[in-house]
Amino acid sequence: MPTRLSVNINKVALIRNARLGNLPNLVQVAKDCERFGAEGITVHPRPDERHIRYSDIPQLKAVNTTEFNIEGNPTEKFMELVQQHQPTQATLVPDSPDVLTSDQGWDTIKHKAFLKDITQQLHASGVRVSVFVDPVAKYVEGAKEAGADRIEFYTGDYAKQFEANREKAVAPHVQAAKVAREAGLGINAGHDLNLDNLRFYQENIEGLLEVSIGHALISDALYFGLSNTIQLYLRQLG
Repeated sequence: MPTRLSVNINKVALIRNARLGNLPNLVQVAKDCERFGAEGITVHPRPDERHIRYSDIPQLKAVNTTEFNIEGNPTEKFMELVQQHQPTQATLVPDSPDVLTSDQGWDTIKHKAFLKDITQQLHASGVRVSVFVDPVAKYVEGAKEAGADRIEFYTGDYAKQFEANREKAVAPHVQAAKVAREAGLGINAGHDLNLDNLRFYQENIEGLLEVSIGHALISDALYFGLSNTIQLYLRQLG
């Protein structure tokens, strides 16, 4: 199966929030991303609502026609939001409120009981669960033991190392992906994937189901336009 492209629209919301109005219109951008070929929409509401607001979620859910992925730290408020609006997928990310962006995955061994409880709650609401992990076998196995349907590999380190040695950069992901496949877990990936490093990653990660891309894609859209940029990313995914 081809790898699906889910567009993270957090940066669009960040631009909107710089003023008090509704420009750019987040809902319209989400609709247009799908119209231009995106196969999913991702949002990551944080407690300070510095980009995606909790009030955005019902509006986005109402217009979504592909897959809707809500990612974030499963706090009580986050869980209420996800259980109420039932996206296609919830991606669990262990980021604290003060971080600039998600920069590490779960220690699924240490937090297995917590993740298992959260996963059971989300499954009861009919939501697919993906757990954000570093490409380490024991953390992939821990996600499986916690009941996750998928894992999402943190690809920030891969992106940092890509130019210096792409084979070395992707190697941990190749091995961890093998563990995931053997465990019956679906494989997603995200963080700092871009037009330069995406194709190599996709070609080397067998069974990669979905990538979530926001910062680079929205930045590229400033130069190429949103429609053209989405097509450029889809071409990288074959």
